[in-house]
Amino acid sequence: MYPFFIRKTLIEKRRRELLNQFKESLSVLSSFLSAGYSTENAFHAAIPELRNMFGERALIVTEFEAIVNGFNLNKPLEVMLSDFAFRSGLDDITNFAETFNIAKRNGGNLVHIITHTAGIIRDKVQIIEDIKTLNASKIYEQRMMNIIPFVIIIYMNMTSPDFFVSLYTTFLGRVTMTICLFIYFLSIFLANRIMSIEV
Repeated sequence: MYPFFIRKTLIEKRRRELLNQFKESLSVLSSFLSAGYSTENAFHAAIPELRNMFGERALIVTEFEAIVNGFNLNKPLEVMLSDFAFRSGLDDITNFAETFNIAKRNGGNLVHIITHTAGIIRDKVQIIEDIKTLNASKIYEQRMMNIIPFVIIIYMNMTSPDFFVSLYTTFLGRVTMTICLFIYFLSIFLANRIMSIEV
C-alpha cells in the first residue's frame, strides 16, 4: 500500500520543484527581454542559463527545450505555454500562460508581466518554505507515530511470541486486527490532510 500513500507526496514534491524552477526561469526571461531580445530568442537564450542553474535533466530545462523545438515547427508560443501549464497542473503557470496570451495578443508590456509574475511566485514559494519550516517538527513527530505500532508489534513478537497468537489465528482476532489496520491507515490519511496546507 505504501506506493499509493507516497504517490501524492512525490507529485507535490515535483510540482514544488517545478514551481521554484519556473520562478527562476521568469527572472532569466525578464533579463533577456529587458536586454532587447525577442520573446522567441529569449526562450532560446534562457536554456543554457537554466542548465547551469538546475542541471541538464531539470524539469524546466526539458520544458523550455520543448518550447524551442516547437518554434522550429512553427507552433505558436501561446499554444505551447498553455500546453505546458496544463501538464504542470500548477495554477501559477496557468495564470501566467493566460496573462501572457492576452498581453501578446493586445500588445501588453511582457517584461513587466513576467517580472510581476516572478515576484508573486517568489512570495508564494517563500510562504510555502516558511510553513514547511514551522511544521517540520510536527511532521517528524507524525512520521515517528506512524512507525511506533510496527515497532510495538515487532517487539512483542520477539519477546512474547504467544501474545499475538490468538489475534492472527482465530477469526475474531483477524477481524479485530484488520479493523485496527484500517484505523491505522485512516489515521495516516487524516494526519497528512491536516499537515497539508495549501497556499
